[in-house]
Order: sequence, then C-alpha cells, then structure tokens
Amino acid sequence: MMTANESPNMVAEVPRTRDPARKQRILVAAADLLARNGYHSVGMADIGAAAGVTGAAIYRHFESKSAVLVALFDRVIDELLSKASEVVSADYSDQEALGLLVRDQVLFAIDERVLLQVYSREIHNLPEEDRRRLRRKQRLYLEEWVHIIAELRPDLIDSEVRTMVHAAISTIQSILDHESGLARERLIELMSTAALAVLGVDSMSRSPTPGNRG
Repeated sequence: MMTANESPNMVAEVPRTRDPARKQRILVAAADLLARNGYHSVGMADIGAAAGVTGAAIYRHFESKSAVLVALFDRVIDELLSKASEVVSADYSDQEALGLLVRDQVLFAIDERVLLQVYSREIHNLPEEDRRRLRRKQRLYLEEWVHIIAELRPDLIDSEVRTMVHAAISTIQSILDHESGLARERLIELMSTAALAVLGVDSMSRSPTPGNRG
C-alpha cells in the first residue's frame, strides 16, 4: 500500500552496473579503428557501432575518446610491467630472466600488435598529465631490463646499457609494421635471437619454458 508521500509514478531506482565484457568490447573495437583510421578520423559513435553498443553505453564507461585511448595505453603498459616485475622477482638467473623479458616482449608485439601500433602513433593525442603518467610506467618497465643488462654487461656504463635496451626493444617492435609471413614460433625465435644479439648476450642461452615459470 502506498503512503501519503508516495506517487503512483514513482519507480524504485536500480543502480546501473558496468558490464566488464562490454567495456572490453569497446576497447577492442577502439584499438582496431584507431589503428586503421587514426585518432582524429574516429568518433565515439564509430567505436560504439563497431562494438555493437549505443553511444550512451560507451559514455557509461568512458567520458571521452581520449579516456578510451588512456585505457588502451594503460592496458598495454600495465600488462608489460606486471610480467616484467614477476620475472625479476622470481628465482631466475640474470640470463634466464633476460630470456623471459625478451620472449614476453616478442609475444606482446605479436599478440597485441594493434594496441602497440595505436600506442606508438597516438600517444601524442593524450592530455599532458596522462602522457607523463604513462611515460613514468614505461620507464619503470625499462628499468627492469636495465638492471639485468647491467649485471650481464659490466663492461657497459649506465648510459650505454640504456641505449642497448632501447635498441633491443625497438628491434623487437620493428615487426609491428611488417608482415613477415613467418610461422609464429619461427618469428618468436628470430626476433628473440635478434634482440639478444643487439644486447650482446649469448643468444644460445635458453629461458625457462612457460610451464616452468615460477
């Protein structure tokens, strides 16, 4: 029975929930569109259509197109940083840890090619505060490499180590804009060997297999 303060038109409010699967669909669709068409040629309506949701649904997850871009880049860097931290904190030799860092970077360049393409081309479109925050995360990731290379290459000074690390990662990411046509395992092997060669580390050393990690 209604009380004196209730109206026949009153409806109990149900809190809206954000669907994680929908958010992921939006991010995947945005990465693909941005990689193919560029930041300025893609609108929120385009992203919504590609993700199979309405424009209003996108704004429940992201307040703007730049917020979508920030979420994409956070995912890229957070995943790399998490894996690198896990490798460095585990009980591996420096040689094994480096092999795993290299392999993870190669796998990421292959499996997340679209996201990395968007990152390299579109980061300048972010607000300055977000760019700085993402750059800080990127530096943390690179420091994991620097620490290990410094141990393996005591003949190098710090600036040389950092230069080598950047060169090795650039070598790996050179596949982003090149379709080799190679089988996946062969591509992993070649790019891992190339990165280790750039670093001046024995490419014949083998990292633990994924099943034996930690």
